[in-house]
Amino acid sequence: MAGVGDAAAPGEGGGGGADGQERDGRGEAEQPGGSGGQGLPSAPQHTETLGFYESDRRRERRRGRTELSLLRFLSAELTRGYFLEHNEAKYTERRERVYTCMRIPRELEKLMIFGIFLCLDAFLYVFTLLPLRVFLALFRLLTLPCYGLRDRRLLQPAQVCDILKGVILVICYFMMHYVDYSMMYHLIRGQSVIKLYIIYNMLEVADRLFSSFGQDILDALYWTATEPKERKRAHIGVIPHFFMAVLYVFLHAILIMVQATTLNVAFNSHNKSLLTIMMSNNFVEIKGSVFKKFEKNNLFQMSNSDIKERFTNYVLLLIVCLRNMEQFSWNPDHLWVLFPDVCMVIASETAVDIVKHAFITKFNDITADVYSEYRASLAFDLVSSRQKNAYTDYSDSVARRMGFIPLPLAVLLIRVVTSSIKVQGILSYACVILFYFGLISLKVLNSIVLLGKSCQYVKEAKMEEKLSNPPPTSTPGKPSSKSQNKCKPSQGLSTEENLSASVTSQPVHQKENVIPLLVTSNSDQFLTTPDGDEKDITQENSDLKHRSSKKDLLEIDRFTICGNRID
Repeated sequence: MAGVGDAAAPGEGGGGGADGQERDGRGEAEQPGGSGGQGLPSAPQHTETLGFYESDRRRERRRGRTELSLLRFLSAELTRGYFLEHNEAKYTERRERVYTCMRIPRELEKLMIFGIFLCLDAFLYVFTLLPLRVFLALFRLLTLPCYGLRDRRLLQPAQVCDILKGVILVICYFMMHYVDYSMMYHLIRGQSVIKLYIIYNMLEVADRLFSSFGQDILDALYWTATEPKERKRAHIGVIPHFFMAVLYVFLHAILIMVQATTLNVAFNSHNKSLLTIMMSNNFVEIKGSVFKKFEKNNLFQMSNSDIKERFTNYVLLLIVCLRNMEQFSWNPDHLWVLFPDVCMVIASETAVDIVKHAFITKFNDITADVYSEYRASLAFDLVSSRQKNAYTDYSDSVARRMGFIPLPLAVLLIRVVTSSIKVQGILSYACVILFYFGLISLKVLNSIVLLGKSCQYVKEAKMEEKLSNPPPTSTPGKPSSKSQNKCKPSQGLSTEENLSASVTSQPVHQKENVIPLLVTSNSDQFLTTPDGDEKDITQENSDLKHRSSKKDLLEIDRFTICGNRID
C-alpha cells in the first residue's frame, strides 16, 4: 500500500504540478490584462459585444431611412441657402466684365470716329493740297535758274515725293479710261449669287494683300528718289520703282472698282438676296475672330483694319450712289430708294464691330480703357508728322498704320465722278471751282480740329515730351542706343509751349554725315502709357527673341491679315 501510495504521490504531485503550470500559464496570460484592472473578455462575451454594435448600426440605418422622406427632401430644396460673399472676388470680376461690355460700344465708336476722320483727312489731302504742292514744286523747279543753285538739291525730298504722287495719279487716271465700267457691271450681273459671294470674299482678301504690299512699293520709290547720291547705289533705279508703283496703283484701283461694281449689283438685284448674303458675311467675321487669343497689339491691328474697312465701305457706297443716280438722271426720288439699303449696310457693319470687340475684350480680359491708348497712338502719329524732325508725310503715316492707301481709291473716285458728271459751260466750271474751294475749306477745318484733339489726347497720355526727341536711327539689324530713347524737352520752353510751337514749324534737314541708316519712327520706341523704370536694351533684346509678339502699340505700323495670333 505504501508503494502504491508512494507511486501515486509523485503522480499526484506531477499532476498537481501540471495543473499548477496550467494555472500559472493562464495567470501569466491574464496578467497583462489584469494589470489594467480587468482581463480581456472571453470569446462568448466578445461575440455578444459585436452583436450589440451590429444591432445598434441596423437601428441607426433604419432610423435614417425613415427620416429620408420625399417631404423632407422637398423641404431641404426649398429652404437651402448660400452666401455669395464667400466668393466675392469671382462675382466682382463677373460684374466688371459686364460693365466692360457695356462700355465697349462707346469707347470703340470714339476710336472709330477719330480714325475715320484721320482717313478722311488723308483722303482729302490727295484732292486739295497735293495739287497745290505739286504746282509749287514745279514752279520752284522752273524758276530755279533765276535764283541760283544755293543747295545741292534741286528739290526738297518732300517736293520730290509730291511730284511722284501727282504723276502716278495722273497716269493711272488716264489708264482707267481704258476700263469699261458698264461692261464690267453687266459681266458681274450675269453671274450667279454664289459666284458673286465667292468673288466678293476673294476681293476682300486681295484688297488686304494689296494694301499690305502696296505701301512698301511706294515707300521704296520715295526713298530711292530722295536718297543722297553720294551713297553707294544699292537699288535697281528710280524708273523701275516708278513703273512698279504705277502698276500697283492701277491694279489696286481696278480691284476696288470690281468691289464697287459687285456692291452695285447687290443693290440693284430684285430680291436683295446678294446684299443679304454680303451682309451676313460680316457676321461670319465674328466666328473667325472672337474665339482666338488676342493681345493688346493684335487688337490694335484689328481696330486699325476695322477703321480702314469702314471708311472704304463709305467711299464704295458713295460710288454706288453716284452710279445709280447717273442711271436715273439724278432723280432725287431714287436716292430715297437707295437710302434704306445704305443704312442697313452701315448698321450691320457697326453692329458686327461692336459685338466682335465686346467678346474679344471679354474672353481676353482686356479693359475698355485700351481704346483710349489706341486713340492716343493715332494722335501721336498726327502730331509727330508736324514736327521739325518729321520723316514722313501724314498720309503715308496713316497708310502704314491702318493699311489705308488713298491713291488707288482717289483714282477710282475721280474716274467715276468725271464719267458721271458732265461739266459744260462757264457756270458748270464756276461750280467746280467753288466745290474745290469747299473741299479745301473742309480739309483745313478737319485738319485743325484733328490737330487740336490729337494734342489733347497726347497730353492726356503724357506723351508730349517724346515729341521733342529726334527720330531714333539704327543700323540694319542693330537697335538704337538707350540714350536715343530718352526724352529731353527743348530748352527754354515748357512742354505745352513746345508742343504747340512744334506742330506749326517746318522740318529741318539734319546734315550729319552718317552711314546708311534705317530710320524708325519716334513713336516706335514708346508705349502709349508712361512706363516706370526703363529696362536695359540688352534685356529687351533677349525678351524680344523669346516673346516676339510683345511689341509696343506704337510699333504696329501696318495691319496684316495674319495679326490674329492663335495660342
